[in-house]
Amino acid sequence: MRLILMRHAESDWTSPAGGDRDRPLNTQGNAAATALGRWMQENAFHPDLCLCSSARRTRETLARLDIDVATHFEDTLYLADAATLAEAAETETVKTLLVIAHNPGIAEFAHQLVAPPPNHTRFDDFPPGATAVIDHVGQDTHEPAKLHTFVVPNDFK
Repeated sequence: MRLILMRHAESDWTSPAGGDRDRPLNTQGNAAATALGRWMQENAFHPDLCLCSSARRTRETLARLDIDVATHFEDTLYLADAATLAEAAETETVKTLLVIAHNPGIAEFAHQLVAPPPNHTRFDDFPPGATAVIDHVGQDTHEPAKLHTFVVPNDFK
């Protein structure tokens, strides 16, 4: 299986919209998510399924990617830890799975899968919009994996 692990794009901390779960993307986040979608299309990263946190900023990130993909919006992925993300990914049998979630869980999950880490200054902190494309040997997310590529929105500038 190929896993595409994506942290939601940058959100708006000044938004008056409800609590943390309802925080939208900011202008920069909208642009970054659009650029990530374009990058996915250009590199033929076409997921068969997306597991997406139910938070507004993750849903908006997915919408800005402008990709046609079956999606499961999961409350359990909201601020999920690495173990919860791994468990969710292990239950899927698709060829390419996109997971859109939050830090620190999404970063911890990527770090558990990829060794050695890539030579990218932002892999350790996995900033908003960070995306790791990881090729797996098998369905078990504890098996060895190979990092195909890692990008952050600033790489597109």
